[in-house]
Amino acid sequence: MLRLDRKLENIRAGRYTRADFIIADAKDGDMGSGVTGTGFTPAGSGSAPRRRTRPEFLDAIQAVIDQDVVDIMLVSVSNLDLLEQRGAFADSAVKPAIRANETTDCWSSIRHGTYAQHASRPFRTANLSRVMYGADRPTPGAPVTGTDLGLYSVTFVNDIDADVRSLEAFAEFRRDAAANNFKYFYEVFNPNIPTTLDREQLGQFVNDCILRSLAGVSLEDRPQFLKIVYNGPEALEELASFDPSLIVGVLGGGAGTTRDTFELLCQAERYGARLALFGRKINLAEEPLALIALMREVANGTIGPEEAVRAYHGELQKAGTVSARALEEDRLITEEALKPAASLRAA
Repeated sequence: MLRLDRKLENIRAGRYTRADFIIADAKDGDMGSGVTGTGFTPAGSGSAPRRRTRPEFLDAIQAVIDQDVVDIMLVSVSNLDLLEQRGAFADSAVKPAIRANETTDCWSSIRHGTYAQHASRPFRTANLSRVMYGADRPTPGAPVTGTDLGLYSVTFVNDIDADVRSLEAFAEFRRDAAANNFKYFYEVFNPNIPTTLDREQLGQFVNDCILRSLAGVSLEDRPQFLKIVYNGPEALEELASFDPSLIVGVLGGGAGTTRDTFELLCQAERYGARLALFGRKINLAEEPLALIALMREVANGTIGPEEAVRAYHGELQKAGTVSARALEEDRLITEEALKPAASLRAA
């Protein structure tokens, strides 16, 4: 049994402890960008950071897998193929997963693109049968040689035509997943176009959209867990407590400060999330492995967010890596959704 399966089993059975909190590295940025999706090599003494090549990006993914701290490695199908050729997941406790669709709001990192200015539209490239079994689909019951887990993403924008289109595409995906015995987790973004909703209303809108979109889905077709934007403690606690059968996870969003990373992880666990699926927060870190190791400690409750920032800067000094921010700047919380709960804890 993989570590992910054991943790999900404990959470569903009501045996959750902080050691069961699931951490995922989302290295699927190439599904929404191109050259800019691989992150940077770290800056050392006398060297400036530069964008990673694809082989260097695969090396970075391999290093995280070998570290054996994250529970899930989320990648594109094409990169999973190359990682499988390397034997990256052989005898590994890390579960590979693929991004099973790429809604158009995910294309926001395309250089000179204007896609993000329009309401999100559903789009899907991945062939689930090929993802699981390679070029030739074997007889039913044959062992999976790729992965049987993927992320499916939806963005509700409070427009009836756009949202019906997204729901119809989601239904078609579930039919395909059921036909292939493919499991998925369900990512729901905040609207990618302007709305009149304030922060509290936005959290309520997204929560209701999630529950509405799953109400007609049978148990065997429901997602393994959720991946959502952290819209503050009230919204997260409402969703996590409303339906204990839904395992809620938070996504990382922008890179932010190192304090933002650890604070989001800490608050998410406190208010009911059982997973953190971070992409840019890990990929754009100066020393991703050091960050991941401290994320695990924050999730376990053995270290607090601010102390973890200081420890991270200590690791940067040991590695001879130049920090992108001075320690005092990196200790600041910059993401608005995190500030109220952090202020209450400090009071």
